[in-house]
Amino acid sequence: MKLKWFGHASFGLTAADGTRIITDPYNAEVGYRVPLEEADYVTVSHDHFDHASVENVLGSPTVLKGAGAHTAGPVSIAGIATKHDDQDGSKRGDNVVYCYDLVEDDQTLRVCHLGDLGHQLDSDQLGEVGEVDVLLIPVGGTYTLGPAEAAAQIEALRPRLVVPMHFRTPVMSFPIKPVDDFIAEMCGSRVEQLGSHTLERSAAEIKSLPRSDRPRLVVLDYVK
Repeated sequence: MKLKWFGHASFGLTAADGTRIITDPYNAEVGYRVPLEEADYVTVSHDHFDHASVENVLGSPTVLKGAGAHTAGPVSIAGIATKHDDQDGSKRGDNVVYCYDLVEDDQTLRVCHLGDLGHQLDSDQLGEVGEVDVLLIPVGGTYTLGPAEAAAQIEALRPRLVVPMHFRTPVMSFPIKPVDDFIAEMCGSRVEQLGSHTLERSAAEIKSLPRSDRPRLVVLDYVK
């Protein structure tokens, strides 16, 4: 699996056959570099400018939106309907959680991107998400789960590996918290500060990690 963090909630996910998926592309107002890279597919969790600026993805990608089953080349994607806030969407509307099933060496790796999730998943939603290997989770608060809420959601999901997103960095001015606040909430987890925007791990390596309420954390640098 190859995972690149562009910034905010935007990642590039490359499947074993080279299929390229970009999640939640932002625009220049957010502060990170634009345009992004070329992609074959783009997934959009909700139609806000910092998550749905598809025009900033190079190439001619197929755009996937909404709950339900999607296909991106060899990658099966499940879209799960959720909300952007903890008041049934009355403040910020809907959000879609995407789970990507990547097949490598006869093993299926489930990567879950929570988008701008603003509440704890209920039992039905947890059932739809299933067993997560790699969790991409917002941790900055204000518009999404904050540090404590993200830690609680991780306890419920018990993934093998967590990559935090949607937190404050030096290039963006959103009133959200830095990643250190989330790390402090996750005492007991091993933290890897990669010093890189790209994570590359084999499915076997990730599958060897235990599913846990205090899983391995990998903090990426954004693309500069």
